[in-house]
Amino acid sequence: MTPIDPGNESSQQRSIKMKIKSTYISLIAAAGLLALVGCTPAGGASNAGAAVDPKITAEINSALAEITGQVLSTGPNGEKPASVETTSVTDAQAAEIAGMGLTAAIVMHYGGNDWANAQIAGLNAEFDRLGIEVIATTDANFDPATQVSNIETVLAQDPDIIVSIPTDPVATASAYRKAAEQGVKLVFMDNVPSGFVAGEDYVSMVSADNYGNGVTSAYLLARALGGEGKIGVIYHEADFFVTKQRHQGFTDTISEKFPNIELVQEQGIAGPDFAGDAQGVANAMLTKNPDLAGIWAVWDVPAEGVMAAARETGRTDIKIATEDLGTNVAIALAKKQMIVGLGAQLPYDQGVAEADLAALSILGIDVPPYVAMSSLPVDHENVLEAWEQVYHAAPPASVKDAYIK
Repeated sequence: MTPIDPGNESSQQRSIKMKIKSTYISLIAAAGLLALVGCTPAGGASNAGAAVDPKITAEINSALAEITGQVLSTGPNGEKPASVETTSVTDAQAAEIAGMGLTAAIVMHYGGNDWANAQIAGLNAEFDRLGIEVIATTDANFDPATQVSNIETVLAQDPDIIVSIPTDPVATASAYRKAAEQGVKLVFMDNVPSGFVAGEDYVSMVSADNYGNGVTSAYLLARALGGEGKIGVIYHEADFFVTKQRHQGFTDTISEKFPNIELVQEQGIAGPDFAGDAQGVANAMLTKNPDLAGIWAVWDVPAEGVMAAARETGRTDIKIATEDLGTNVAIALAKKQMIVGLGAQLPYDQGVAEADLAALSILGIDVPPYVAMSSLPVDHENVLEAWEQVYHAAPPASVKDAYIK
């Protein structure tokens, strides 16, 4: 995987990376202290009573510190990741855009979760700054046919811009093709329709470092396990670029770095009831493997299902790692209950970048085909600070009140 070239960073990108690094310093320092007194960093698991080797903890903390602030992913067509500074719109450019009377639509894969809400909030805030009217926001409930219908409905309103995340790169391609042929500027989150070429069919794609998020969560789970034990994996069973990257990043890291961690079972879920599907899979995993020490779930909603299964089977000692800082996993981190760590995205900032890329393309400015933001490691020690960074808002009372010092 190709990291962003530090030589091409602006002060804005360096500032984001320094903030991520700074946020993480308290996490690794606290984890090191916990290891020295023979405790696991967050929560319990089947080997909870065993002391964690401080050397293993130190090695994992060092590896995490090394990758924090980098982008390890490449784009859907192997593109090198560009830094967020390439998306910046100046005040003068914003004023020029505002005078054009532009409209935009946001076409989501599914909504109602913290990640989608933050993306939409970032998009709306930046479109407002740019004087671009958002005329529609749709939710496909992860159904390709519904999303195709949503696109067709939006196109009837003749928007200048569509920011979207395809539910299925093949099934939705013809609808997005119609939008491109209509002259709509397309900016994608995380996934690109099949056969689409950046700079010709669409403007750009913006994503978190999803491979890096997989790597981050692997290190955090391995640290909680003391580098050994049996684990299960619940992945997204779909042709979805970024969730496949997460799965690959996690399994690559476990297999290459942790020979004493055995991946004994993998199972995919297709949704749309991701929490319910994950609960059923995790229940079966825990029943079949009574000595299972940890489970990785592909994002926070499936991880909620794993927590439910653990409670149902009396296995609340299980250690769970995931991606995305949703409310329920944040509460679990705050309480030191089952969730031991995750790789967080920066969805609000991603939304801002998507709006800016659309605006720059309308001004005729060349933009990179793939923009990515680095993974933010989160565990109990930095969950409150991380929430503010991810959502540009204070943690909700449910998270703050749950925090155990």
